[in-house]
Amino acid sequence: MPEGRPTLIKNARLINEGAIKDADVLIRGDRIEQVSAAIGAPDGCSVIDADGKYLMPGMIDDQVHFREPGMTHKGDLATESAAAAAGGITSFMDMPNVKPQTVTRAALADKYRLAEGRCTANYGFHFGATNTNIDEIRALEVGEAAGIKAFMGASTGDMLVDDPQTLEQIFAHAPLIVLTHCEDSPTIWANESRARERYGEDVPFTEHPRIRSAEACYKSSSMAVELARRHDALLHVLHLTTEIEMDLFSPQPRAGKRITAEVCVHHLWFDESSYPELGSRIKCNPAIKRPADREALLAAVREGRIDVIATDHAPHTAEEKAGNYFAAPAGLPLVQHALLALFDLAASGSIPHELIPERACHAPADIFGVVERGYVREGWYADLVLVDPHRPYRVTRDNVLSKCGWSPFEGHEFSATVDTTFVNGEIVYADGELTGRIAGRRLACRRAR
Repeated sequence: MPEGRPTLIKNARLINEGAIKDADVLIRGDRIEQVSAAIGAPDGCSVIDADGKYLMPGMIDDQVHFREPGMTHKGDLATESAAAAAGGITSFMDMPNVKPQTVTRAALADKYRLAEGRCTANYGFHFGATNTNIDEIRALEVGEAAGIKAFMGASTGDMLVDDPQTLEQIFAHAPLIVLTHCEDSPTIWANESRARERYGEDVPFTEHPRIRSAEACYKSSSMAVELARRHDALLHVLHLTTEIEMDLFSPQPRAGKRITAEVCVHHLWFDESSYPELGSRIKCNPAIKRPADREALLAAVREGRIDVIATDHAPHTAEEKAGNYFAAPAGLPLVQHALLALFDLAASGSIPHELIPERACHAPADIFGVVERGYVREGWYADLVLVDPHRPYRVTRDNVLSKCGWSPFEGHEFSATVDTTFVNGEIVYADGELTGRIAGRRLACRRAR
């Protein structure tokens, strides 16, 4: 696409706002100028014939760990945002458990400076809660961060927020939406102790869903929901994994909710039957659990109890993942293949195609108040992805773009392929290759308490 010329996407199957229809889309500069059944090409226009490929808003991933600053041997803002764009993710929100942790406004400003001019996709950052930084949280202004992350579970060491009085203050005074990782640490520690008594240090990975149990999840997530209701706080519960938690969340329309829920793509894709083959490669917190839990999550996505589908992309090197149960870190790289996994789930009938942008694009835009992104609308930013449902894509070690160099999907052939990704009107990925355009901008997130 020559720089400065408008681009016309013709003959697309547009998936947007609950419908699938034939449409053309005209892009001028960084914006969508026109969406119509048929658009004539303006003078000097570059034309892309979609030839019936699906066109949708780029995915907005509200939960990633791109590892910068401080852990850049695993991934960084440049490498992981490029992998995300190749997967049709045009915006991401990064988590605060980096080094130094993003738990002061100064550290947050430093992180935005690190990202400027280096991200292929648009970027926003969450602010981290601790047991001691309530004054920093209260000082946050709308737009400074996408949300406030509270780790209500032993997943990230000294970022665990387990002081009841601190939790009360966070939910009472947070000026932005509160995001929670919900697992009860004492329950997990007791389960670890029992596993060690039985297996020593050689605990099989099949024990992970019993150590990071449904009981541990429910005890914490029900506490978060109760706190949010009592303080009338905005709450977004991340990476839900269990059937029993689904009754905590309402299927009512999203516009009326102050408590929303997220599921991650790997919890919709894998279940505990995958541990014998994949082991540490699918060790994540919270754990992948029973087939019945996976089916309940898919049902909740269809019903609207779960509002958002995200990735929790968390790369570690293959060497780090090669350790035993207690040594292997939790987390897996997902941004490059998450959207394709959703199209496979749609192809199998697990979810309708219309729900892919609803849960992966529209909902995160609404929940975080992302300005003029997440929908295909005239006048909005041209963050778009073309998906070819008739061209399969096989994942191999050679085509993985995340810095860690591996994927839990290696060897799998997806039924669809990401054809082209636009960020702010620029083509950043096409024909199986990154174009080198660094088009990402800071997200404007305007939802306030």
